[in-house]
Amino acid sequence: MPDLRCLFDQPQNFAGQRTRQPALIIGSRQISYTELDHRARRVCNGLLALQLDRQCRVAILCANRVEFFEIWQGVSLAGHVLTPINARLTAGEITFILADSQAQLLFVDAGLPQDVLAAVGEVSGVKQIFTFGTHAVGSSYHDWRDNQAADESPVSSQAGDTVVQMYTSGTTGFPKGVELDHTNVLACARSMMGIEAWSPGEVALVTAPLFHTAGSAWAHCALQSGGTVVLLEELSPASVLSAIRIHKVSQALLVPALIRMVLESPDCAQTDFFGLKRLLYGASPIPVAILQEAMQTFACDFEQGYGLTESVGPIAMLRPGDHDGGGKMQSCGKAVPGTSIRVVDADGKACATCEVGEIIISGPQVMKAYWNRPGETSQAIRDGWLYTGDAGYFDAEGYLYIHDRLKDMIVSGGENVYPAEVEGALSGCSGIADVAVIGVPDEKWGESVLALVVVQPGAEINSDDILNYARQHIAGFKCPKVIEFVDSIPRNPGGKILKQVLREPYWTGHDRRVS
Repeated sequence: MPDLRCLFDQPQNFAGQRTRQPALIIGSRQISYTELDHRARRVCNGLLALQLDRQCRVAILCANRVEFFEIWQGVSLAGHVLTPINARLTAGEITFILADSQAQLLFVDAGLPQDVLAAVGEVSGVKQIFTFGTHAVGSSYHDWRDNQAADESPVSSQAGDTVVQMYTSGTTGFPKGVELDHTNVLACARSMMGIEAWSPGEVALVTAPLFHTAGSAWAHCALQSGGTVVLLEELSPASVLSAIRIHKVSQALLVPALIRMVLESPDCAQTDFFGLKRLLYGASPIPVAILQEAMQTFACDFEQGYGLTESVGPIAMLRPGDHDGGGKMQSCGKAVPGTSIRVVDADGKACATCEVGEIIISGPQVMKAYWNRPGETSQAIRDGWLYTGDAGYFDAEGYLYIHDRLKDMIVSGGENVYPAEVEGALSGCSGIADVAVIGVPDEKWGESVLALVVVQPGAEINSDDILNYARQHIAGFKCPKVIEFVDSIPRNPGGKILKQVLREPYWTGHDRRVS
């Protein structure tokens, strides 16, 4: 992978060269690098004609689709910032992000729920809305794009410009915009591609949502090497196996929950994995027994990645040679080239071997900042080191192990869920006096969301009432899977919920306190 300045320099270089290698595939549609470049230039020229503020936020709200990349490339060429929004969020969550990002433009899928489409149409500050499909709000994206010139326009992007703003929640319960520049995303693509660069013929299966860093960064591994990105119209074990077979996928990224479902699929035994070279997994650890079954079934190299939105993607990886059945399979490997990892105590001093402390990182993948949150940025990045909020330790050979989370984040099926956000939503439910949310082990999803609820005296409320209320206010993947009613919730003298006390009974017998 050459030394590049901006994220889309290399895909542009491939335009007109990779005539037999499609850049993007979804269903029966194939888009060449040349067509991708032409479409992106039309988007760029259309944006320039709108005379938006430089580095303004341009939001996109949709499931995985090829338009995501032509819009991102066009937005970048115009010197603006793509702001992907999780299409699984509720209308209220989406409008918060639109307002917080100060997005001036929105691209949205017409197939989203009507309450979402109605809500985004009312957000002040959004000057123009373009819709994929029959437009219920705004104007037709495809008509607008096709009416623009495909001429080359002056490129105003710089390596240090923010190129994408991904949203992540936190301990406050409010989503934060993570500003990532060209250098951040390119560095992540290099680390995900591994020690050896990909060949131009690689075919990468993208199963993660493009509105997450994992999905978009994995796709860029293929785009930076002249390979092909395969997107799925619908994510299921059958569609994954079908894509691997039909498109001769050579590189795949699957979260552990999806690996398990693929292995359990009746189609798995009939699928030929001959062309699959490597499978990268992450977002949550995987039981060793399931991993070993997957390695035997897929018969390819396996790598694990550990990272976070604030680092774009993996900052530590467990390489294929470490997947030998030994104890290292429970680690998340070693730092990727160019990134430094330390484990420190509460005073910032390096921990001894096997001593648990907070994981901090430094390197080209570390985010620029939290958008419009200087206080939280200065708390997260100190003296050039990003404090991850994850607790871990190094063994004597320098392998990193995740032990727990200093923050309360739950990872369920590859999605991040923040207890403070769920607690904030549930606290508005009539009849609830107090509530605490924790992550508990889940064989299928890694972790699931559990809500411990104290009922107000005299109130009549049941689990269904609470779950129905939750579904109206937060995305389905954030809603508790189980409600347990308790007499009280333990707190420290300052009133903070003692999450470790609540978690202990559920995690007893587990080697680590996250899954």
